[in-house]
Amino acid sequence: MATQMTATTADVRRGSSFLRIAIALQTLTIFLQAVSAGLLLTSSYGETLHSAGARVMYGASMLYLLAAVLAWKPGGGSARPVWHASGFLVLASVQVVLGIAHVPSVHLPLGVLMFGLSVLALARR
Repeated sequence: MATQMTATTADVRRGSSFLRIAIALQTLTIFLQAVSAGLLLTSSYGETLHSAGARVMYGASMLYLLAAVLAWKPGGGSARPVWHASGFLVLASVQVVLGIAHVPSVHLPLGVLMFGLSVLALARR
């Protein structure tokens, strides 16, 4: 019985650390998107870098959702991180659509909001 309990505790701890890493990666990629947005305005390769970064940021948002599900399911904890990660994936999808449509008046503030929310999520973990 004690061995089974220890394995469950280790699984929960591992899932929680994976979730923390996923949130940190997402926060970093959103920050790098802000840097590449500045390069977009000042250099010829900025558009390529920002476009590639958008794909990486979207992938990081998907990884965050996966990590939240994996942290929630085995441990039976709260589903709140799954809802947060799902909301982030929706925001990332809207961000990509706005970027492709060239709507900077909404794209830029949404990026700032996403960075702030990601930092907040990271601080809560």
